[in-house]
Amino acid sequence: MIPARTSTVVAGVSIVTAGSMAANIASYLLHLPAGRVLGPQGYGVFASLLAAQLVLAVPALALQTVVARDRVRGRSVAASRRLGHLYAVVVAGLAVVATPVVAALLHTDVVTTTAAVVTAPFLVLLATEQGLLQGDSRFGALGGVLAASGLAKVVPAVTTLVLGGGVGPALVAGAVGTAVMALATRIVVDRAERTDERTRLAAAGTWRDVLAASQVQLVIVALSSVDLLLARRVLDPEAAGVYALGAVAAKAAFWLPQSVGVVLYPRMADPRQSASAVRTALLVLLGVGSVVVLGAAIVGPIVPLVMGADYAPVQYLLWLFAAQGALLAVVQCGLLAAVARGDTRSALAAWTVLVVEAVLVLTVVDSATELVVVAAACAAVASVVVSTSALGRVRVLGSVDDRIRGVGP
Repeated sequence: MIPARTSTVVAGVSIVTAGSMAANIASYLLHLPAGRVLGPQGYGVFASLLAAQLVLAVPALALQTVVARDRVRGRSVAASRRLGHLYAVVVAGLAVVATPVVAALLHTDVVTTTAAVVTAPFLVLLATEQGLLQGDSRFGALGGVLAASGLAKVVPAVTTLVLGGGVGPALVAGAVGTAVMALATRIVVDRAERTDERTRLAAAGTWRDVLAASQVQLVIVALSSVDLLLARRVLDPEAAGVYALGAVAAKAAFWLPQSVGVVLYPRMADPRQSASAVRTALLVLLGVGSVVVLGAAIVGPIVPLVMGADYAPVQYLLWLFAAQGALLAVVQCGLLAAVARGDTRSALAAWTVLVVEAVLVLTVVDSATELVVVAAACAAVASVVVSTSALGRVRVLGSVDDRIRGVGP
């Protein structure tokens, strides 16, 4: 007989995986019409702005982990939402300040760049509601929200592209869909809210907690995006567009197993279960990553048939892009464990790798092949260092806990 706890984890992973996969499939389908309609040069702009949009959404990713952890500890829905609203305002302000900087970095016009960054505060509001569902272990509702969120962002954008709207209008359409989904998710949370709210503690996290989680999420997003963001500076427009298509495989390998961390996150925060949860998560990620890399190697030759002859060079590199994404998923797991235990010092290693990667890209890279080799090598180094640190720290915590309970020597 399967233990109840194990069956709950398996069910949670399955549901959230289904929702995440639906969202990711929708996201990847956005790249297909974008690549064909916009062409390599226009698609390079589109993909770069999507990457910049993800960086500006870092507070959303961080806030979800803090809201989920605090909800478990007893923070009320109202208090969590107040924090979410505050951060949405902060992110909106950052988006305004960042717009001209991003436009200059990516060589895009200010209007189109604004269309990309306007989504960021809506992602913060959506993440707050998702954190509440995660903290209450309502994985069925969370899986549905993840799937619906992907569709709500992608369908309007694809429709706009097909109708000839171009990059800017497509990004605005996606932002509107995200805003609508944030409101819909709030309704879902209110209907699912526990009836024992009066028994909850005043609880929980502080500005320091959110800032610490933000720098962890920032380095994760930066590591998964720095190569794509810099591609337009070190490659010609055509090569950058080809590289952007290959990076879709990296994103797939990176985001596909995300549900493992979502479901195991509460166990990672418990010293009695942390070591087991981290080991389980890492093993699953390595298994999924291996399958994705093999799949990328198999499907690589059909890329020119689907996307056109302009993208032929990426067929031989697709497996390497997938390996980069799979390794970054391992990095994400190790850093997520750090947030769960409230000790994020291991993120320093990831920041160091990020700096080294940026320097190498800007100084030695001259082709798409060289760029993906550098990105994959840096991902490998980061995965080894961060995962080793995560396993070492949870062993120490588990040993201390055993001694406190009189189990250890």
